[in-house]
Amino acid sequence: MNLESIRNKMVQTILQFSIPSIIAMVLTSLITIVDGFFIGNYVGKEGIAAVNLGLPILFIYLGVGLMLSVGGISIAGMALGAGDIKKSNDVFNQTVMSTIIVSLILSILVLAFFRPIMGALNMDVQVASFFEKYYCIMIIAYPIMIVNSTFGMFIRGEGKPQLFMLINILTVVSNIFLDYLFIRWFHFGIEGVATASFISLLIGLICMVMFFLKKSSVYKFRRLKFSKSVLRDTVLNGSSEFIGQMSMSISMFAYNWVIMRTVGVPGVAAFTIVGYVAYLFGMVIIGFGQGASPLISFSYGAEEIELSKTIRKLTNLFVFLSGAAVMIILSVVSDWFSNVFVSSESVAILIRSGLGIFMFSFLFSGINTITTFYFTSIGKAKESALISSSRGLVVLLICIFTLPSLFGMTGVWLVAPVTEAFTIIITFVLIRQNEKCPAE
Repeated sequence: MNLESIRNKMVQTILQFSIPSIIAMVLTSLITIVDGFFIGNYVGKEGIAAVNLGLPILFIYLGVGLMLSVGGISIAGMALGAGDIKKSNDVFNQTVMSTIIVSLILSILVLAFFRPIMGALNMDVQVASFFEKYYCIMIIAYPIMIVNSTFGMFIRGEGKPQLFMLINILTVVSNIFLDYLFIRWFHFGIEGVATASFISLLIGLICMVMFFLKKSSVYKFRRLKFSKSVLRDTVLNGSSEFIGQMSMSISMFAYNWVIMRTVGVPGVAAFTIVGYVAYLFGMVIIGFGQGASPLISFSYGAEEIELSKTIRKLTNLFVFLSGAAVMIILSVVSDWFSNVFVSSESVAILIRSGLGIFMFSFLFSGINTITTFYFTSIGKAKESALISSSRGLVVLLICIFTLPSLFGMTGVWLVAPVTEAFTIIITFVLIRQNEKCPAE
């Protein structure tokens, strides 16, 4: 990265960094969607419901992983922009080690409280059986997933997003092949889906470790020099991402509780399948954010404040147009999509009605997400956390516990667009304040 290249070829540079990240994130999301396809067609709607009921566990892991990786790469990127390569490399090593240790501790805690978690979700016997078989394997796989995410952030920080994209392609292809092999031919059921995810994540981990051992130019494995100040700044910088994911964990539990009371298992299955679209679009937005973040941090670290703002504005335009495009596509393919994952007409009807309402959230969610990335990238954790907590917890929970009680399942679909629309107001206020304030 260099400032002249960013300044003179801004659109090209943003896309050069973002598109490989988008492809990588979309491929990552395809693992979940392909898993859902095989579970829905070979296990049934109860299997899909079981996986969805455990998503709060996944969001806890993602929250910890994103907090450390986004916070770490922001500090390392600003140090790199200021020409301090040694500090940048020290931050890399501390971030990787912190991610490994924290993720392992998290898995131990989840295993220790696994039975109480199952009891709190109030599942029937069949769903509970699928839940246990799937998540006992995924709890081992999730630490690998978030370490891979951390490595990916620093590979992009080296200016090699295409490499991370290729590793993700390998991971996804491996997962799809293993899903088909374990379920279609070996009839392993839902355990086969989880095992396929574990093996494919392990393949990705090996590839990235080999890169940092032999090919990396900036970030290299060195003896860890622990710094309390770096850890503190990492956690503070990444706090909005942690809040966002923890909020999703809490809100997903609330969603499932409300839907089970309103509609039951068919509602949870329909919500999960519509959620695949939201998850896929969310990965596109995160790809834009991860692609733009190193550019923003680098520019801000070099005291090019206006340049960092311009990158944010252009990226917001890209995600808004992406949201509009997804809405048009969904309008065309909604009938087809509603029958892909399960052969249940009651679920398909819920999916078709839900897509027509839910998709309006895509117009606002991209801007809200990119703005949190922007504030994190320039070290303004408070502003970033305010947006994340508003859209992911405060406004969202208010909507979850009011709209479904008023409008039934229609209210469930209204939650996302109403939440994002309210949050966009907060986002614009914070942007306006930031534009007025001089750089610190």
